[in-house]
Formats: sequence, structure tokens, C-alpha cells
Amino acid sequence: MFFNYFKIAFRNLYKRKVYTLLNIIGLTLGMTSCLLIFHYVSYENSYDQHILNSENKYRLRLDHYSKGESEWKSATIYPGIGPAIKREFPEVEKFCRIIDANVLLLNEENQVKFKENAGYFAEQNSIDMFNLEMISGNPKTALVGPNKMIVSEKFATKYFGTNQVLGKNLTFIRPKRNYNYEITGVYKDYPKNAHLAMQFLISFDTYKAQLRKPTDSTDVIETLFDWYDFYTYLEFKPETNIAQFEKKLPGFCNKYIYHDDANKTYDELHLLPLTDIHLKSNYNQEAEVNGNGQMVSFVFLIGIFIICIAWINYVNLSTARSVERAKEVGLKKVVGAQRLDLIKQFLIENSVLNLISLIFSFMFLFLLLKSFDSFTGKDFFTEISLSKNYWFLFIVIFIFGTVLSGLYPSFVLSSFQPIKVLKGSFKGTSSGILLRRGLIITQFIISIVLISGTIIVYQQVSYMRAKNIGAKINQTIALSGVSTIKDSLYQSIYEPFKTEILAQSFVQNISGSNSVIGQEIYWVDDAYQFGEKTHVSVYGLGIDYDFVPLYDLKIAAGRNFSKEFITDKKGGVLINEKAARMLGFSKNEDAVNKKIISTSVDTACIIGVLADYHQRGLQKIIDPMILPLFPNSRNYFSIKANKELTQDKIKQIEAIWKKYFPNDPFNYFFIDQNYNQQYKQDVVFGKVFGLFSILAILIACFGLLGLSSYNVLQRSKEIGIRKVLGSSNNKVILLLIKDFFWQIIIAFVISIPIGWFIMNLWLQDFAYRIEINWLTFLFAGLLSILIAVFTILIHAYKSASDNPIKSLRTE
Repeated sequence: MFFNYFKIAFRNLYKRKVYTLLNIIGLTLGMTSCLLIFHYVSYENSYDQHILNSENKYRLRLDHYSKGESEWKSATIYPGIGPAIKREFPEVEKFCRIIDANVLLLNEENQVKFKENAGYFAEQNSIDMFNLEMISGNPKTALVGPNKMIVSEKFATKYFGTNQVLGKNLTFIRPKRNYNYEITGVYKDYPKNAHLAMQFLISFDTYKAQLRKPTDSTDVIETLFDWYDFYTYLEFKPETNIAQFEKKLPGFCNKYIYHDDANKTYDELHLLPLTDIHLKSNYNQEAEVNGNGQMVSFVFLIGIFIICIAWINYVNLSTARSVERAKEVGLKKVVGAQRLDLIKQFLIENSVLNLISLIFSFMFLFLLLKSFDSFTGKDFFTEISLSKNYWFLFIVIFIFGTVLSGLYPSFVLSSFQPIKVLKGSFKGTSSGILLRRGLIITQFIISIVLISGTIIVYQQVSYMRAKNIGAKINQTIALSGVSTIKDSLYQSIYEPFKTEILAQSFVQNISGSNSVIGQEIYWVDDAYQFGEKTHVSVYGLGIDYDFVPLYDLKIAAGRNFSKEFITDKKGGVLINEKAARMLGFSKNEDAVNKKIISTSVDTACIIGVLADYHQRGLQKIIDPMILPLFPNSRNYFSIKANKELTQDKIKQIEAIWKKYFPNDPFNYFFIDQNYNQQYKQDVVFGKVFGLFSILAILIACFGLLGLSSYNVLQRSKEIGIRKVLGSSNNKVILLLIKDFFWQIIIAFVISIPIGWFIMNLWLQDFAYRIEINWLTFLFAGLLSILIAVFTILIHAYKSASDNPIKSLRTE
């Protein structure tokens, strides 16, 4: 029996080739889009899932409050917190601390040398905490003791050409003293889908030893609660109630961390699950650029919407063809077919159509995967990354959608009364027409929301890129600083280097600083006015005399650093307008020549106030900043050109670099490109949004194409009569377009509040954002209407142009 059902299904699908083709194309596009989106979403949600017992592992976050208001939230905390929490709370199984290791490493055997920033000083527990798969070395002792390090296979091959490097040494080059690190272990390359990029780990004991003075044997770092640069992870015992544990943290903070109740200055600790860090953590001092959970959720919903649009098409086309198949159903009922038999037949026909589309979808998935990964910035990952959960979800959606999209047409088609059908008195029901109209409206609501969303994302990204950030960063490169020269020699070398760079005809200026525009500043000070008690957090950026003019920063009050004022070297500082306001100055001019006290520069005199500029992207608020004079800054050198910096010009700079700093690798990046990297996630989101918006409206148009074709077929005699009675082609075309046109207008009206709500929710993540303009929705609606009208016109024009005699001669 079932074999006959399949045979009839294939026969019917083959007989109605255009209908079948439209459905297969629509369903294939919908399923392929859904699979690609699930692949993307599954990968984004897979971060740190490879770590054993990840459900029991958390990272601590530190929130600082001043005057009762939040000043900052940091992914790093004080180093003393980890040991104290382990002592205080038996629920904690183990903990580990890591801190960035930005080092210049040398293999003295073959003089291979690189600057590295994808590693950490880490405690022994890190090996287990992050589930490093050791292929050589003892995982229980590899990071115990000073001057020990473990490396990834790729890292080992980079320096030695092999991963058989146990017992070999790498040299950490520093201006005052070099350190030899023994390689005590090699681990498998760490997965890309991790919130940490770990190419190497150096023992935490090494870090402690380098901080201590030669005669000091204490571990001061174990009790420090005023230096928050340390990532700290906790592993809890399986039965721990995390919610109850978090309630104990305020008491712990009051016991160990400084707080000023009078000024409402205090810190809070919070836990974040390890597997949530990539998508739900966007705080200060994140180890890597994280994803955006809200964006991923939106993309996931787009996948669901698109496959729903495809099934809506199927339901519309199936029910619209009800009159065409009425006689088939009537004859079968006359010869004894039961309604259940007909339902089975139509469900199998629907299932065959969906299965064919599914097969094509898998084919396109494999064909498009590499291009799609490149499109979303995941060139390094070209395997299907759907987890079991997402495969299960897709299968459930497929089965549910297949059954649901087939069930209604099956019940409609099997309900026809044979007497009415065979007498020719059967017509489409009003309920079926209303359903089709409702589904068309739903399709275009989704399409218009997606189109308007794409436009808003593009406008926000364009706004961030085009907005004046208060600094000029074009035609500027940054060179990574000097690590190999002692302080006593540096100034005597830097000045001739700077002079020779400035002698190049294309160079406008050069400046040294401990950070550059576009980078997060990790140097945070407590500062307050001399004679006042209220502390505020300010972000420190050490600069030389030329930093302000090189980046064309505006002086709002006072002056820039000058070599004519010797006192500038002894406590002169610049602050920005945000810092001036937070320090209590009502006017910028009031801050000039006033003294402030800060943690690192002690008593300082404000010589000038800088107009606020965006040190980081517009997703972030402008931070209060203090800029002390560091004339010997060596972390970065900014070089401003007066014309385009071509590769030939950069090679000239490199030649001068190698002349003066032969032991330091030449590394550079363009400031504007580096700045725009902060918008990478938003750009990818916009591209994905745009791509699937186009696909959504394309699928909807396939449905319209089928419906309009069938509508024209059903009204062919009516059109013939109208034309015989003198109706023009234009009037006939308007008649055929009218019904669909009003449905899209209704969709447009409903889509406006939905689209506004969704996109306003997305924009809330940005400190500086556009205002949503109603014209955006008008444009999206008009675009949808134009596309839909053009689709309908394909058949309407042909029908209106046909000779009316043809339609009136046929029965």
C-alpha cells in the first residue's frame, strides 16, 4: 500500500513540474539557510565545551563602585582573591590564576625570534582547569617551579621545527636581564573555539620570582588586593549550589577588599560559567575579543523564520491548488477511497517533497560551507560544527514542519464532497483564502523586518566608522616597542632613530607611548583632587611630547606638554574632559594648574584638559583618562605619514628600525584598521543579516510566483470576458495585483512596531548609537512591495496580453 502511495506521489509531483520545482527550490533554500545558520550558531555556542567538567568551572568578575555608582566591570581580579576563596569556602575544589605573558622569545640555537602575546603565566592547576592534552611532559609537575614552560605543538614547531622539544630552552629577552625557560611539556594545539588563545604557558612561579627583589623570599602576590590584572577560575565540587555560594561573596569582599562606606566605594565579585564567557562577557580586560550572545540569538531566529517561510509557501501553493485536485479526490472517493487513505497519500506526497529538498540541502551545505565560513570570518573552521543538540533540534524542526505543512493541505484536500466536485459546483473555501492571505502577510512581515534590520545594522556600523572620534588615525602606523635595550642606553638610541624617521619625506611625525588609540588601557589609577577625599578611577596613558599633535587631539583648556617647561617631567599631567567632570571641576578651565593625587604619579599638576576622544570603539563609553608625560615611552611608536603608506615606504621604516634596534623584530599595524577591528562582530552580523534577508524575500517571492500563476490560471475566463468587454491590459494587470498588494501593505504596517522593537533591543548594546528612522521601514516596505509586484507582473502581464478567445474557447 505504502509503495503505491509513493508511486502516486512521484507521479503527481512529476505531472506538476512547475509547482514541484517552485516548492523544491523554496524548501531547499529554507533548509540550507537553516543548516548554515545552525552551523554558525552551534560553533559560537561551542566555546569551551571541550573542557571536562565545564559545568562546574567559573571565572570571577570584579565590579567597582564609587559614590554608589558602577565605575567599571573587569574580567580580571586581584591576585589575593583566589587563595583566600579556596581557604574560606570548602565548596571550591580548586582554583587557578593566569596573567598575560607578552614576551620576546628567542631560540638561541637557530636564532629564531618572535614577539608573543598568545600565552600566559599560569598556575599548575591551569593544565587540568583548561583540559590541556599533554603529549609529552608530566601534567602534574610541568608548571611547578620557576623558569618552566609548556608549549603547543604548533608553537614548538615554529621555534624548533619539531614537537620533540622536551628539555630544550627558550630565552625571554628583557632590557635588564634575560631569562631561560625550560620546556617541560608539549600539549595538543588548543581549540580555536575557546575564550583563551593559549600557545604557551609559563609557570606562575616564574612570574612571582621576576616580581620579587633578589633578597626577598616572600609571596606578596598571594595577599594583594589592589592590582586587578589576574584572570581567576574556580572549580566547584559537583553538589555545590552556585546561587547560594554567590550570596556569600559580599561578606567575603567586606572581609578582604578595601571599601569606604562613607563614600559608597566598594567592590563586588560575581561568577560567570566558563562556557558563557565567549557570548555573555564583554567587560574590561577580556582575554580575547568575545562574541555577542544577543547577535547569535537573532541569527538563530532568522534561521527559524526562513525555514518557516519555505513551509508557508508549501501550504499556500497546496491549498491554492485544491480546486485543481478536487476532481481527483472526488473520483477516488466514488470508487471507495476513505478519507484516511487520502490523508496518508497527501502526507506522503508532502514528505517526499521535503525529503528531496532535504537531500539537496545537504548537498548545498557541503558545497557552500567553506564560502560561508569565510563570509563569517571563520576561515579556519570548515567542518560542519553542528553539535548533537543542534542536529536534534534541526531534525525535530524538520519533522514538525514537514508534518504540520502537510497536515492542513491533506485535511483540506481529503474533505471534498464528491457530488459537488463531480457536478462542477466546487469552489475554493473562504477559510482557505483567508489562511493563504494570512500566511502571505506573515511571510512579508518577516521579510520586511529582516530588510529593515539589515539597513539599521548597516547604518549603525557606518555611523561608528564615520563618526569623528576626536582623533585623526588615518595614514598612521604603530610599531611594537623595544624590548632588548637597557633604559640607560635607550634614550641615546631613540633620539637618532626618531630623527632619521622624521627625515623621510613622507613622515609627518613620530611619537612614543605605552598604548595607542584603539587599544584598551589596562593601567587604572585612583585619583582625587588635592584636599578632597572622593576617589575616582581614571585610565592612565603615558605619552611623549608629540602624541597630542600627532593624533590631532584637541586641547579644551590649558596646554600640551612642552620641553620648555622642565616641571612637566616632574608631575605634569593632562586629563580628558570626562576625568575633569568626575574629579569635580565644573569647567575645563577650573582644572588647569590644580593638583591631583593618583596612585602611580603621586601629586601631579594638571597642565591641560584634552577634549574627549574615543580611545575605544563606540560600543564603549568614553573613559576618564589621565595622561602623564613619559618622554622615554617604548611600548609603541606611532608614525604619521603625509601621504599613503605603501609597502615601499614601510620597508624604508623597517630598514631604519633594523639599523637601530637589530635585536627587536619589526612588527607594525595600521591604527585605523586596528581600530575598525572592534566593529568586526557587528560587520559580520550585518553581512549575515543581509544575506539571509535576501534569501527570505527570495523564498517568499517563489511562493508569490506560484500563487500568482495559479491565480491567473483560475481567473483566465474572467480576464477573457473583461477584455472582450473593453478592459485594457493595464486594468487587467491592476486587477491581478490588487489583492496581493493590499496583503503586503498590511504586512508593512504590522512589521514596523515588530522591527523597531527588535532593532532597538540590539542597539542598546552600543554606548553611541543611531536613532531609528521611520524612513528605514518605509524603504524596506517599498522594496518588498516592488519585488512582490515585479514577481506578480511576470504572470499578470502575460495573461493580460493573451488573446481572450483562447481562454473563452476552453472548458
